[in-house]
Amino acid sequence: MNPIQQRPPYACYGGCRSYFLCFFFMTIMIYIIYSSNHLLTDDHQDCPIPLDISTQNNLQNFTPLTNLSSPSLQLKRQEEEQEQEPKEPEEDNLELAVPLSSQLFDTELKHIVFGIAASSKSWERRKQYIKQWWRPSVTRGVVWLDKPVRTRRNEGLPLIQISKDTSRFKYTNRQGDRSALRISRVVSETLKLGMEDVRWFVMGDDDTVFVVDNLVRVLSKYDHRQFYYIGSSSESHTQNMLFSYAMAYGGGGFAISYPLAIELAKMQDRCIQRYPGLYGSDDRMQACMAELGVPLTREAGFHQYDVYGDLLGLLAAHPTTPMVTIHHLDVVEPIFPGMNQVKSLERLFESIKFDSSSIMQQSICYHQNRSWSISISWGYVVQVVRGIVSPRELEMPTRTFLNWYRSADYTAYTFNTRPVTRHPCQKPFIFYMSSTRLDKGRRQTVGIYSRRRGKHPACRWKMDSPETIDSVTVLKRPDDLRWHKSPRRDCCRVMPSRRSSSMYLWVGNCRENEISIQQ
Repeated sequence: MNPIQQRPPYACYGGCRSYFLCFFFMTIMIYIIYSSNHLLTDDHQDCPIPLDISTQNNLQNFTPLTNLSSPSLQLKRQEEEQEQEPKEPEEDNLELAVPLSSQLFDTELKHIVFGIAASSKSWERRKQYIKQWWRPSVTRGVVWLDKPVRTRRNEGLPLIQISKDTSRFKYTNRQGDRSALRISRVVSETLKLGMEDVRWFVMGDDDTVFVVDNLVRVLSKYDHRQFYYIGSSSESHTQNMLFSYAMAYGGGGFAISYPLAIELAKMQDRCIQRYPGLYGSDDRMQACMAELGVPLTREAGFHQYDVYGDLLGLLAAHPTTPMVTIHHLDVVEPIFPGMNQVKSLERLFESIKFDSSSIMQQSICYHQNRSWSISISWGYVVQVVRGIVSPRELEMPTRTFLNWYRSADYTAYTFNTRPVTRHPCQKPFIFYMSSTRLDKGRRQTVGIYSRRRGKHPACRWKMDSPETIDSVTVLKRPDDLRWHKSPRRDCCRVMPSRRSSSMYLWVGNCRENEISIQQ
């Protein structure tokens, strides 16, 4: 073999290495050039990715962002969509264009229409309750009676109408009364009167007393264009079990938005026929709401007051929410002792006139030097108790009343209660509101609360007794916007007094870091 032709092994290895290096660098250059061209141009198709059916359907309705970069393509796509899809009504477009925030909190009293269920038998007596809260030429509504009654001019009462005949409807409840049928149709019949600019229909009985400004405040939280059924349950657990916890009690009052009232009127007569065995009008209304699929929106300020006796315990510890209604005034004792119920309401509305948003709102404070616990229900009552009682206990209603079945069973309520006193020395001294006026110069209300005279158990505690106090003066600035903020009790403070027989209290917004407890 020619030694020139026969290369040694290391010579072949070096040549092969150079060849492979050149091939490797050429491959990298080609890859870089191809990748650059692929990234810089969009004339390529994506590789198909296997997708499930739901993902494919969603992607079919997805508009790629690359189409939006070209105005001509975007305009072309819009024109194609306009040809394929029907146009929405212009009203809907205008409605959506208005920010939602500008449409809330603008409900006024003129937008509310009352439907009041009444009986000719009790009309002469109960119309006096309506006069206390009705505002002639301002409030709108109708009283629905079973029979005509004698009327007088300028009585300051709503329009009176006679309910339509309901004899065609079946009623099989042996414990109830057929009047429930006509009362259940009050909202529908009021709707059919055709009043204009209505947002809400509010149902109540002839012994239901409304705080109309608070009603407006509550309804202003809700969009009247939606379906709303607003009210509250009974205070009696047994009543709610027999009827329904999902039912708004008509005596406590409830509100129905205008669109819901329209839907109700379309189907209510057929709905009533399906429930001949129900007891009253409230449960028939709730049955129809269930068929419409509209639940009860609870507002604790609507009060059915299915109780007997003295409302002091309930009103002195009113929940932190606007007080909207009081009911069953013929059943409970007058809210101010020593006068009839009508006179009691007249006195209560003296305070409501100056600060309706704060009526019955509780404040709790303590007399540091005398170790007294003080609970104020603004516009109604002040209670002073020897010793330190925690706010947790003071905000709990005392059992000054009996439940709807006239028993002292404290487990029969839908809320916690406590005894009037746990110790003879801690029986509260009660000061009822006797007058309220507005001090325009200082922009504050001045309420005078006088002590109710009565015997108190003997007490051996070595501390000052509240029986030395004859009157309590409560100073407070009206606060119309209190319910635009998160709910919170007002704070109160004991102020200096020159007379030992008087006590001065200030009520208002809490300071920073202020709490209701003996410091």
